[in-house]
Amino acid sequence: MTTSPTLSRTLALLSVCLAALAMPLSFTAPAIAMASIRHALGGSPVALAWATNAFMLGFGASLMAAGTLADRWGRKRLFLLGSALFSLTSLGLTVAPDLLAFNLLRALQGLGAAVAFAAGLAGLAQRFAEAERLQAFSWIGTTFGIGLAFGPMLSGFLIDAAGWRVIFWAPVALTALAFLLAARSWEESSDPAARLDVPGLLGFTASLAMLTTALLCLPDWGWASGRFRLAMLAFLLLSALYVWQALRTARPMLDLRLFRYPRFVGVQTLAAAPAYAFVVLLVLLPVRLVGIEGISPLDAGLDMMWMSLPMLVLPLASARLSRRVPAAMLSAGGLLLCALGLCLLGNTVHIDGNGTAQLAMMLIGIGISFPWGVMDGLAVSVVPVERAGMAAGIFSTTRVAGEGVALAVVGAALAGLIHARLPDGAGSAAAQLAMGNLAAAASGLPGLSRAALTIAYAQSFQLLVYGLAGMTTLTAFTIYLFLRTRAAAASCAGEPI
Repeated sequence: MTTSPTLSRTLALLSVCLAALAMPLSFTAPAIAMASIRHALGGSPVALAWATNAFMLGFGASLMAAGTLADRWGRKRLFLLGSALFSLTSLGLTVAPDLLAFNLLRALQGLGAAVAFAAGLAGLAQRFAEAERLQAFSWIGTTFGIGLAFGPMLSGFLIDAAGWRVIFWAPVALTALAFLLAARSWEESSDPAARLDVPGLLGFTASLAMLTTALLCLPDWGWASGRFRLAMLAFLLLSALYVWQALRTARPMLDLRLFRYPRFVGVQTLAAAPAYAFVVLLVLLPVRLVGIEGISPLDAGLDMMWMSLPMLVLPLASARLSRRVPAAMLSAGGLLLCALGLCLLGNTVHIDGNGTAQLAMMLIGIGISFPWGVMDGLAVSVVPVERAGMAAGIFSTTRVAGEGVALAVVGAALAGLIHARLPDGAGSAAAQLAMGNLAAAASGLPGLSRAALTIAYAQSFQLLVYGLAGMTTLTAFTIYLFLRTRAAAASCAGEPI
């Protein structure tokens, strides 16, 4: 049976959207399930933090290489391979016997997500003409955002109904369906001239892993410890080697020369912006609601709906609005609205059932929808279409690696702020409290009541959120400066650099 070109393109877009929906579900689910995972598998605060960061590291460190491999070996072939790996590792997570196996599977799951996502974006860039490409990529951005936003609610429902392991069945089903649709509707395409930068891949992955490890272990090691300083020194050396190697390579994994162009810098800054304005809250808020405020995973997921609902329609509306309003204005205005919501959120003592907190979360959800709706379409416009895989890899790497680093930074900052409000030598208790384990923190500090520990957490959380608001405000102005040029406006139409 012959499939019409229009139907074939629609099914191809649907397959990538299904994969884009499954991936963020896998990112947000462990935040809601953290208490259940800790009870079932045990583990220190650092080991439990890797339950989220292992996925982000596998995802972020592999995206650029996955984009190049998709260009070189075939976008359809790599999309099918990535979808299969993602689905199989998600299935493995449902039977993981201990936290070490769980975290290793999470890293492999992130690798599968990277391959499928980069190949999917590269493949669609070949299937859709310039006039349709922005709309197609807006659909992907919307579904990715819906997965991020609604993951907590779905996870809470599934945990209450059938236990924490069942949360990984939804990604299995979604990626299996994406695999079947892609196998039927995709046409193979490739760029034989693409080359994989193996030294660049190894250098980037090693430096990102070293930075993530240093930040995750910071609450235990301390700023002055030799281990932390050694890890940061290794990160700086590996980063310098990576930059030196990239500048000497004809076609590196990340062409650093692109940073000479203002709109390229603006697009990459835009990719990283949601990390501090929105994404870290998808982990911090469920951990606070379940671990500190003591509500059920289902109720925590329902509370998160206040940030989720705007993501249903506003990103697509933003994509349409970008035909009349400059992307710079949409993105900067949305981020300033996020900053306002963060300030309101910092003023609330309790989140569950608090009207001010609900308004703050809705403002954050509305604000982030505006840049979210345009940034995926802008991403593939920074290079010619034949190198769309590389462009998708760079943009997605900036976004996902930025989110992974942001989670590590914010987690370390929260633990540090809590520690400053506790007696000397309470670093372990502060780390437990930052991960939402109020009982373990209280047992480690018998001289302090749970009420006192809760107040210490709330005060630290408030300062942290104010810091996120300030960073989001600064990012908004930076993005506006880089994207407001005439060249940046032209990028929406797909003109290469």
